[in-house]
Amino acid sequence: MAFQPIVDVRNREIFAYEALVRGIDGSGAAEILSQINDDNRYQFDQTCRVKAVSLAAQLGIDSYVSINFLPNAVYEPAACIRTTLEAAQQHRFPTSQLIFEITENERVVDKDHLKRIMQEYRRRGFKTAIDDFGAGYSGLNLLADFQPDIIKLDMALVRQIDTSPVRHAIVQGILGVCQALSIDVIAEGVETHAEYRSLRALGVHYFQGYLFARPAFEQLPTVSWPAD
Repeated sequence: MAFQPIVDVRNREIFAYEALVRGIDGSGAAEILSQINDDNRYQFDQTCRVKAVSLAAQLGIDSYVSINFLPNAVYEPAACIRTTLEAAQQHRFPTSQLIFEITENERVVDKDHLKRIMQEYRRRGFKTAIDDFGAGYSGLNLLADFQPDIIKLDMALVRQIDTSPVRHAIVQGILGVCQALSIDVIAEGVETHAEYRSLRALGVHYFQGYLFARPAFEQLPTVSWPAD
């Protein structure tokens, strides 16, 4: 796993670290994810959760840890979370510090099943998030079916938002919806000071991206704080 911080710029604190899958040789996520199939999807999903929790404990992370999961790998929510709970107990990592992200780029076969997963996770005290919001299969329809604690704006909406009136208007609309639904918003993939300033002016205060820190392989990177 590599870890990339999600920062709260209001008080210059780390809100969370996202655990990002890597090969044991440091190879990127795309290469690893390309090897997932119906035969290994469940085992891969479970192994990633355990690895993320164990490394988070080893690194002494005291913020949230955000873990991506594959909804199509979860056959029964309560049973599939058991391994995660056992890992947290074994490594003495508080389950109250876990966030589970579903990426909008994975086509969800059964939305009712996904809703049950998210409800079970929230019942157990985990935070839930929709990753890559605005770039996937369902868009606002997914948000209408269930409301997570967090959405992460896809980097395609963030990129050059400072010079794109269309992106600016779309993000402004999403922020209005999320404010009405009491959903926190993270802008991911932020790379320039201009993007950061535009998003700050819109009211975003959670950020993730190269402007702040690149992912670090099995360690925690140093954060660079941009000037407002």
